[in-house]
Amino acid sequence: MKRTLGLLLLVLLFGAMKMEEEPKEAFKNRMGSHGNGAKKVVIGYVGGFRGLVNTGLISPEKLTHINYAFVDVQGNRAFLTNEKTDTVNFRKLLLLKQKNPALKILISIGGWAWSKNFSDAVLSDASRAAFAASAVDIIRKYKLDGVDIDWEYPGRPGEVGNIYRPEDKQNFTLMFEALRKELDVLEQETDQKKLLTTAVGGFSDFLLHTEMDKAAKYLDYVNLMTYDYYSGKVAGHHTNLYASKLYTSANSADIAVKAYVAAGVPISKLVMGIAFYGRNSKVEPGTATGLGATYIKGEFGSGYTRIKDSLINKKGFVAYQDRDANASYLYNTNTQTLITYDDEWSVREKCKYVVAQQMGGVMFWEYASDPKEYLLNEVVRSFK
Repeated sequence: MKRTLGLLLLVLLFGAMKMEEEPKEAFKNRMGSHGNGAKKVVIGYVGGFRGLVNTGLISPEKLTHINYAFVDVQGNRAFLTNEKTDTVNFRKLLLLKQKNPALKILISIGGWAWSKNFSDAVLSDASRAAFAASAVDIIRKYKLDGVDIDWEYPGRPGEVGNIYRPEDKQNFTLMFEALRKELDVLEQETDQKKLLTTAVGGFSDFLLHTEMDKAAKYLDYVNLMTYDYYSGKVAGHHTNLYASKLYTSANSADIAVKAYVAAGVPISKLVMGIAFYGRNSKVEPGTATGLGATYIKGEFGSGYTRIKDSLINKKGFVAYQDRDANASYLYNTNTQTLITYDDEWSVREKCKYVVAQQMGGVMFWEYASDPKEYLLNEVVRSFK
């Protein structure tokens, strides 16, 4: 009898312990690994504009969202320019949910090359409604999870030939209102949350031509493109977290974050951009490391996998770290070539910043630039 009672007490005690553990675990999951309100998002842009995507190289368990780039804007509608390959890509991307059922897949509309017609597409109530309906029809048809807008840029020049006008400032907001209305309808149809996000310039001038406080009310995340910083006169970092003391610059991720918060965007919706590629600058000779030298010309550089495996302290390139800017770079004195980029160290520092500031998470452009996942693995480690 005593033995039976003892066993019964042990069972009751074990049950009580489990009841205590489960709420703690549930709380941890709800609060995220940092306990600051939410699990950090990891948004990867995947380039379908090249053709078929090799989804076998994508690790869905390391991501929370995939933004499929890009959908064009034609005839005031969201338009699948490469429909034959896009539809195959959508099907293959959806199969990744077998490994990560929580993964969200969005279409990203626009980008640098396909932002020409945004201004016309959202110019009137009627055109905005038609554009929004066409965008949501795509995700309805292919059973996707949301829409990302990458308009480069409302109210100011982007690529040569892009249409822009002062009215873009208000129409940018009204576009999101129209999209959110259509997404709400789809939510009711499917009983599933549908997301609305945007990629925005990581520089303060973008805020002069938009109403980000009003737009943010319709958005789940605001992806800061905190990369492609460069000047026509001085060679500097293209994806630095802070300002460098080696040259004068108006741009950094920290400056962008503070500017967007000051403009009224909740910091929990802001997502830090990470560059999975480098930028190359040809500079005037005469400096030891190239940083801050007179800029001659520049171009997109290699992806980080090639930088790490083939260029760091190889082929005449010497690696440096700017500890003030939290940014890495290479310089070749023979060719006067400066390469600036994100590496594991700078990514780790960006992730620390995201956690400390209670931002939404990180996003990166783009997956194919780092096929060995050096940087993505660092993001995952940092957010554990």
